[in-house]
Amino acid sequence: MSAPRRAVALVALLGTLFLLGGAGSASAHSAVRETTPGEGTVLKSAPKQVTMTFTESVGITDDSLRVLSPENRRVNAGDTEHASGRSDSVRVPLDDGLADGTYTVAWRVVSADSHPISGAFTFSIGKPSETTASVSAEPAVNPASGALYDIARYGAYAAVALLIGAATFVLVCRPASAEPLRGLVRAGWWVLVATTAALLLFRGPYERGTGPSTLLDPELVENTLTSRPGWALLARLALLAGAAVFLVRLGRGAAAETEGPEKEQVRPKPVVLAVGGVLAVGLAGTWAAAEHASAGIQVPLAMTSSMLHLLAMAVWLGGLAALLTTLHRSEALLSAASVARFSRLAFASVAVLVLTGVYQSWRGLGSWDAVFDTSYGRILVVKVCAVVLLLAAAGFSRRWTSRLTDAEEPLRVPVLETVGVRAGGSADSGPGAGGSSGDAGESTSAAAGDGSEEKPENESEPTSSPGARRGALRRSVLAEVVVGVVVLVITTVLTGTQPGRAEIETAAAEETAAAGQRTASTTLIPFDVGTPGGQGKVQIVLEPGRVGENTVEAVVIGPDGGIATVPEIRLSFTLASQKIGPIDAGLTNKGGYWGTSSLNLPIPGTWTMKVTIRTSDIDQVSESRRVKILR
Repeated sequence: MSAPRRAVALVALLGTLFLLGGAGSASAHSAVRETTPGEGTVLKSAPKQVTMTFTESVGITDDSLRVLSPENRRVNAGDTEHASGRSDSVRVPLDDGLADGTYTVAWRVVSADSHPISGAFTFSIGKPSETTASVSAEPAVNPASGALYDIARYGAYAAVALLIGAATFVLVCRPASAEPLRGLVRAGWWVLVATTAALLLFRGPYERGTGPSTLLDPELVENTLTSRPGWALLARLALLAGAAVFLVRLGRGAAAETEGPEKEQVRPKPVVLAVGGVLAVGLAGTWAAAEHASAGIQVPLAMTSSMLHLLAMAVWLGGLAALLTTLHRSEALLSAASVARFSRLAFASVAVLVLTGVYQSWRGLGSWDAVFDTSYGRILVVKVCAVVLLLAAAGFSRRWTSRLTDAEEPLRVPVLETVGVRAGGSADSGPGAGGSSGDAGESTSAAAGDGSEEKPENESEPTSSPGARRGALRRSVLAEVVVGVVVLVITTVLTGTQPGRAEIETAAAEETAAAGQRTASTTLIPFDVGTPGGQGKVQIVLEPGRVGENTVEAVVIGPDGGIATVPEIRLSFTLASQKIGPIDAGLTNKGGYWGTSSLNLPIPGTWTMKVTIRTSDIDQVSESRRVKILR
């Protein structure tokens, strides 16, 4: 396999691995700050409504809040709506005359940065009771729909980088022939159109948590087209239509226009650069309007920073792909001046990336604790390490570019050459500028007019020769492209991860709110021992669900919905992160239920609760759930 093909295969492999590894559903970017009634509370009388407040603005549908009775009957008296005009608070009215028992609230909303979140909690009227409504929340995103949506997101990021970067390389660096780059520009445009259309179709199933079979559901399509993410995607398609017209006219105008002894493309008119810049900024704005920048603090500044960051990334990484393509495929002279222009453009892009990256990191993290204590912070550290590698490769590219510029030599590169290729060798010969039998390195020297003489067959090119410099430049640019793919994929993963600042603030808000609300934690766990009539549910009420002494009540609900008796229930708690447990709750038969009033949990955290239900002398089953223990 030739070196160019190996390079393409390596880049494709890296991209595929990262796509498959990062195609999971995005993390929740908003969280519950407060609920009324509070989670696990026991009320003396029935409430008139259920209200939820989130850490940021959320989008809702008519059934975003579903309140279910102990018999799993819906008791909503109306549609879900925003409370008192507040975009971060939602409520739903309840039926009058609700009976005593435990009620379940299942909810699903969309965060301000376009990511869906869902969950469930319970409250009781009078006293807790068994309930046939499951309190375990369904996944916020269907795995299949989420994977397809995320693949389209990755493809869109790669396509916009290719489209903007290759077009900028043609306009600013002005290579003698833009023919090898037209394929890159077309590929970027078509892939971006296709992925944008896919995002529009999969947005509905992604938000609602349904499977790919519902992507053409009229209700879901309508909801997408009337939402902010849908508007952003429609705007992107409109801008791509304008970009198509711009690129076609640009290609016709520059088809045969060259200037100067090195036959470079003519300098584009200011109006052309202005129109291209407006289209690029508009495309970047469609991402900023639907991602992290659109929610949280300092939104106008954050959106500006996000757009600049995306544009700089596209100009640098897409330009690298264009440079590498030109070096390997162009039959025309690539002037050292063109390479030097890209070097300056890349340096400016790096400066913008660093400045905007520092700001976005501060905005996303908020504190040093979030660097290693949150998923966002850890992924950001990986990205910084990858960027350092990218800058190192860029440093080598700048060094070889500087040498070429000093020599003022055009580059003719019809085939890949490496350091140490002999000027008189015939194995790597190709079509030369001055003859048909010399190798590419000799032809390039002749075309450049450097006056070098043919060396003896057993003498290698010195490292300062044109062939050596061309080979070194190719390798450093290839390294930049490969590491750039990694950086691009990590960046896409980062946009699907809850910012560290939000994660820490959310955890603090949840703990503060729960400290004044929750008096019990209720968990309903289905089980099946695999025998006839061996199915059911066990409802575990943990009160108060805090550090220290806790009371536990475990009730078994049989297949018919009634309370069932079993020979034994065992319950234990483990906190693996602190290597604590398993702590046996020591449940005893209380006559109709199993319980204890002396469970001691020493520290807060998310514990693993394991329950074992024995239905006969030989039949038993164990199930585990996670439960949060507060201070």
